[in-house]
Amino acid sequence: MKTIAITVLLLLTSVSTLAQEPLTTVASISVPRYMGTWYEIAKYPNWFQRKCVSNTSAQYSAQPDGTVRVQNRCTQDDGQVKEAIGQARQLGPSASPKLEVRFAPQWLSVLPFVWGDYWVIDLDADYQLVAVSEPKREYLWVLSRTPTVSAKAYDELLVRLRAKSLDTSKLERTRQGG
Repeated sequence: MKTIAITVLLLLTSVSTLAQEPLTTVASISVPRYMGTWYEIAKYPNWFQRKCVSNTSAQYSAQPDGTVRVQNRCTQDDGQVKEAIGQARQLGPSASPKLEVRFAPQWLSVLPFVWGDYWVIDLDADYQLVAVSEPKREYLWVLSRTPTVSAKAYDELLVRLRAKSLDTSKLERTRQGG
């Protein structure tokens, strides 16, 4: 009985430790290659996208000051297109896969809490499919250069995300088109 209790305790400790391992990113990204339109394929549900029902996309544009203009769009249940304009900035060296993004007004950008982590945690070599999250794993987006991805590519990505201790059962697929 004592052996079973110790085994269970060790197992629970291992699971707890695994969940607390730092989230790893890709080794590097080329920001110029990342620019352009990305379509949301799936996401963890979140409060700021609660009214978005379809056609969610993000347009990234390099700015002269080295930041990135972020234009997020989606169609709401009433048919209206909702748009949010933000700014992203890279953390660290020029190939860092860690960025921060804010959608608060420019005059608030000096406040650290208006910036959210935007970490590229999976990216294919052709810059066609990406997964973005943040250190606490509370948010997750799967984005693609096209409105749809093959089932094989998506399933393979899910395997890689689970290996990073992300709960892929929480992902909500995004309807594109129509």
